[in-house]
Amino acid sequence: MTLTKDHLIDAISKENGFQKKQSLEIVETLIELIKSSLASGDGVLISGFGKFCVKAKGERKGRNPATGEDMKLADRRVVTFKCSGQLRDKINKSQ
Repeated sequence: MTLTKDHLIDAISKENGFQKKQSLEIVETLIELIKSSLASGDGVLISGFGKFCVKAKGERKGRNPATGEDMKLADRRVVTFKCSGQLRDKINKSQ
């Protein structure tokens, strides 16, 4: 099962005794902080969880699958994630 934003909101309200509106504001604020940091090119490090980084990808050759025509794909930035050792260990122990 995938953990959704609604699941996070429910868990925060149950674990901490917050109202759902407060939990919603907490989750929304956290997501906005992460998005704005990544949009400005900064990384996001969450200790014990992992690090989100923004990496630049250069222009590259591509092909239109419908026509087979060669084309150049523009430069772009992508978000990468590297999990922490603690998270990696926890994932591997649960197998």
